Amino acid sequence: MSAHLDNTRPVLFTCRPGFLRFKRVFDLLVSLILVPAFLLTGLVLLIVNPFLNPGPLFFAQDRMGRGCRPFRAWKFRSMLGAAEIARGPYDPAEDQRITTLGQFLRRTRLDELPQIINVLKGEMSLIGPRPDYLAHARRYLEEIPGYRERHVVRPGISGYAQITVGYAETPESVREKVAADLWYIRNASIRLDCWIAWRTFVTVLHGLGR
Repeated sequence: MSAHLDNTRPVLFTCRPGFLRFKRVFDLLVSLILVPAFLLTGLVLLIVNPFLNPGPLFFAQDRMGRGCRPFRAWKFRSMLGAAEIARGPYDPAEDQRITTLGQFLRRTRLDELPQIINVLKGEMSLIGPRPDYLAHARRYLEEIPGYRERHVVRPGISGYAQITVGYAETPESVREKVAADLWYIRNASIRLDCWIAWRTFVTVLHGLGR
């Protein structure tokens, strides 16, 4: 198990107000810069979806956000029909429900682009703990120590736990991700956010190159 598992004690978010203001301004500026990429990707998908990924362009799902409040997160759809709704809390990340185009969208993180809408609305940040499906999150609140505390900050499109732990396929890996999220919250800084953003960018480049 990761050393992060030592970080499941209750957390107090004590970041300086200056960092929080910078983080919000950074979120808004980068999201506005990404709007053209979001619109262009959506246009391309509108053209190719009927052939490679028939069905709606977007997929929306209720997630748990800051303060354990629910919100609706948006993504470009990567699965057949409404298959994403049926996924269990510990199901493998890749399965037969994901289309070929959907695999590319996930590998390059392009399926997450619509979440800049959530960032602009103040429901999410670019960097922070990944928001879980609402039904799963309510279960984790009862089962996993420290899970409630990870919601003292806005959830993120990308996050420390996401790039260091990966997808949680077992109860143990969910606990490890929670511990990593709490470590991030305790150590949040401009430098750490920049490192996470860089690692995410590298992941996108690797996905484009495959």
